[in-house]
Amino acid sequence: MKKDVNIKALLPLLIFLIVYVGVSLVAGDMYAVSVIIPFLASAVTALIMNKEKNLNQKLDIFCKGAGDNNVILMILIFILAGAFAQVAKDMGAVDSTVNLGLSILPSNLLIVGLFLIGCFIALSVGTSMGTIVALVPIAVGIADKTGVAVAIAVGSVVSGAMFGDNLSIISDTTIAATRTQGCNMRDKFKMNFRIVLPAAIITTIIFGILTKNASAGDIQKLEYSLIKIIPYIAVIASALMGLNVVVVLFGGIVIAAVIGFAYGTFNVIGLCSSISNGIAGMSELIIISLLIAGTIALIKENGGIEYILTKGLKKFKNKRNAEFGIATLVSLVDICTANNTIAIVTVGPIAKNISDEFDLEPKRVAGIMDMFSCVFQGIIPYGAQLISAAGLAAISPFAIMQYLFYPYLMGVCAIISIVWYHRNESENLTLKEEIS
Repeated sequence: MKKDVNIKALLPLLIFLIVYVGVSLVAGDMYAVSVIIPFLASAVTALIMNKEKNLNQKLDIFCKGAGDNNVILMILIFILAGAFAQVAKDMGAVDSTVNLGLSILPSNLLIVGLFLIGCFIALSVGTSMGTIVALVPIAVGIADKTGVAVAIAVGSVVSGAMFGDNLSIISDTTIAATRTQGCNMRDKFKMNFRIVLPAAIITTIIFGILTKNASAGDIQKLEYSLIKIIPYIAVIASALMGLNVVVVLFGGIVIAAVIGFAYGTFNVIGLCSSISNGIAGMSELIIISLLIAGTIALIKENGGIEYILTKGLKKFKNKRNAEFGIATLVSLVDICTANNTIAIVTVGPIAKNISDEFDLEPKRVAGIMDMFSCVFQGIIPYGAQLISAAGLAAISPFAIMQYLFYPYLMGVCAIISIVWYHRNESENLTLKEEIS
């Protein structure tokens, strides 16, 4: 049966924003309190609402939403992704990848190299934060040796980190975007890659021009092992071949473990500890996913989603406007929460309803959510990415913002892709109006 239209059903989302922003303002830090708290407040609000149903009925709706097949599969992927990233890191894959790139690049291409290495590392490990933490100290050292402004060097790292965060098949954002929309990761990757590739190329050229006169003496020889990079290459290649992501990640864990044993990096106990730590690192995201899924189920039951579709989107006359609406929604949530994964997990179910209403392609919706959330996550000065980068480099986040060429260009390319993709739709609509 079609649910009633009810704007009051959206109250849990408002409660989330009020609690999140309120706590952040009181603490003076957006990361002082776990985001689980405002999401829990939102879930409790949803359970209190709708007096027509008793608590047991509402709990049943909540649990069915949280136990949806897509949600459980997404959580399983989060678990495997966390385990793979940690095992590969502990095995030495990150250090080898960084050192290899820096060892083969000439001085005037070191900043360009930082961007490209950042792209590869983030694409491989699926985390912009891990990439930033690994590369920013190196970027500061390179800036000191070459005379390049520290902000430029750090900007290249953050830009590369956001490239990989957006595209990586083990990135939280990609997993959340594809699972909520029910599309194949390979399809989303290919579509997404074609859109952001021009942004990456232009960014590379800009950094090359800015640092063309950079020069440094002999940089200390860095140690690396090509074998330790194999897990990343295997994961990327097998994902692009279309293998099931669960198989891809499990295979990556096995390969990284075998290499770790061969090099004596860890023993069985060390491997188990590494896997455990990786999974534990995903615990907050797993809890948030369950809370959001259950809350959204109640919001939908109470008519909130129907309100968005029939009232909030009544001005959406075509697919292009619907896609811009999803882009705007995920951007606003990211600005409010300073977390692109949470933005996608929050907006994902609503975007799915919009997608079904306007018959949008799931891979495009997943890509749009991922791109726009990463655009704003990469440029907001209070986001974890810029705060950590600025802290490691001992400079202001605002100093870095002017050199974040890739996130800005990714946003431009994403907007152009929506307009260009649906140009024929607009032309046909205009023709029909003229005929009528």
